[in-house]
Amino acid sequence: MVSPSPLDDRSYVARFSRGPGSGSHDVRVRLTERGVAIEGLDGEAPLIWPYGALAIGEPLSAQSIDALLSYSYQPGAALFVPDKTFARALMEHAPQLTERARRMRSARPWFWAAGGAGLVVAGIWLSGFSPANALARMLPDKARAMLGDQVVASMTNGRATCVAPAGTAALDALTAKLSAAAGTGQRFKVVVADWDVLNAFATPGERIVLTRGLIEKAQSPDEVAGVLAHEMGHGIELHPETGIVRGIGLAAATEIVLGGAGGLANIGLLLTQMSYSREAEREADGHALSILKGAQVSPEGLLAFFDRVTDVEEREGGAGGISVLRSHPQTEERRAVVAAAERYAATPALDAADWKALQSICTVTEGAETVPSAPPPPRSSKPLPGETDT
Repeated sequence: MVSPSPLDDRSYVARFSRGPGSGSHDVRVRLTERGVAIEGLDGEAPLIWPYGALAIGEPLSAQSIDALLSYSYQPGAALFVPDKTFARALMEHAPQLTERARRMRSARPWFWAAGGAGLVVAGIWLSGFSPANALARMLPDKARAMLGDQVVASMTNGRATCVAPAGTAALDALTAKLSAAAGTGQRFKVVVADWDVLNAFATPGERIVLTRGLIEKAQSPDEVAGVLAHEMGHGIELHPETGIVRGIGLAAATEIVLGGAGGLANIGLLLTQMSYSREAEREADGHALSILKGAQVSPEGLLAFFDRVTDVEEREGGAGGISVLRSHPQTEERRAVVAAAERYAATPALDAADWKALQSICTVTEGAETVPSAPPPPRSSKPLPGETDT
């Protein structure tokens, strides 16, 4: 058998063992093109350990004075070479045995982790993931309902609620019809405030506030249905809860998630001062169109409402205090989306009798409980848009 070609003429004294209990032997080793050649094994041909299958007890460095090698395909075998020249020459042919390679292997999981974190961050950015929305979705139903009641109390503070029985029954029927069409299993609760301003609010816990001004100015039940469906869209996406989490901070929101009640005193006032983003309004409009279609209510009512809103904006020089209009994108853009929506066979949201009853819901009112811990902001002498001096 022809011996493998050496990379140089040097050979090194070494000790070789085939495994535990087999003893050790004096041998000589050379660095060849194929690997480490072990010579002098009782007349046997040189044993070749390829460089790529070598492992070492102590990683090689410029300060190494020996090398203790093992071979992947000969478990238990060991080769000890007590020569610093061999150790340093071996570094060139088996770089995976060096200290630098060991550090790189140790750092590799951190590189992967950093890369993975970068991908996660990029994915979060591209997907539009919102930590505030994620935490809002962790809020217990009881906490969300409590928040909703607090917000409704703050928004209606000092105003009566409209409770005429026939009108309440008609509103409840419309709410149930739209809730069922949403298909989310959420049960929305709608309160009508005896308030002249054209307004609507979605609050946490599937609570919605409509105003007398909105109902009185609507010319069909489909308009009211369109507004309700839009506010339900905000509720489905938990936009009110997300806004509160952003407003009070993650720490206070986490306390609520864990069952605390910190930061509740002025939450109602906080939400009244917020406005939704462009994306939030688009999401709510998208849900509105889906809900209306599921309930077989024409989107023409929502379109007519946007036309009415445009008139108010032009007349008042902007949306002013009309919360349902405190939105981005602008009404014209949102109107265009509704105008382009699919048309389908539809029936009125309410029949004539129920629509008349809803329009008269504020003929009977009951006083709203005030919330001393969350007083409304001081009212200026100038009435809000849609309100009259009293």
